[in-house]
Amino acid sequence: MGRFVYSMQVSLDLRIEQVPGDNGAGEWLRIDEELHRECNALTQALALMVQGRVYYEVMEEFCPRAREDASLPDFVREYGEIWTAKPKVLVSRTRRSADHNTRIIGGDDAIEQLAALRAGTGGSISVGGAALATQLLRAGLLDELLLFTHPSILGFGRPLFDDYDVPIDLDLLEQRSFEHGVTMHRYAIQDAKQASSC
Repeated sequence: MGRFVYSMQVSLDLRIEQVPGDNGAGEWLRIDEELHRECNALTQALALMVQGRVYYEVMEEFCPRAREDASLPDFVREYGEIWTAKPKVLVSRTRRSADHNTRIIGGDDAIEQLAALRAGTGGSISVGGAALATQLLRAGLLDELLLFTHPSILGFGRPLFDDYDVPIDLDLLEQRSFEHGVTMHRYAIQDAKQASSC
């Protein structure tokens, strides 16, 4: 059985976006080469990527072009290659087609389809997008959080989860520090483990 891992760059107050539509490009982020290469390696090791429509469309716009853009650093071009080649599932009610090794799951039974996908996949499955991660958390299907916390307090902006007000118990699995005060914490979600073992 696979593990759904919600991986996100966050502020200290667990915001993922300060200005609507900044799409992870806020000035509060401190992503240097070391951190980018770590993210490249983690993405390369994934069995599969599952992304919500908004998140997917940001990546779809940037990554395929980044592979060929000689003005970008090699580690950014490398991420473009990894994302484009990696098997992906786009969760969307509105999209009917997608390129770049992507299939689409949609409709009222999307969560059931994702549960079956998780059951039939070995290894880590990244989750991209707050709305999708929140739905998986509510369904007891989200297994881990992988948070890269940047030393900024935004005070407002989009939170890590959408409208989620139930306490979550976590077990710390791994932590690491990067330059510029960025820390990585990987947590197991206890509730998801309990729900999946029933």
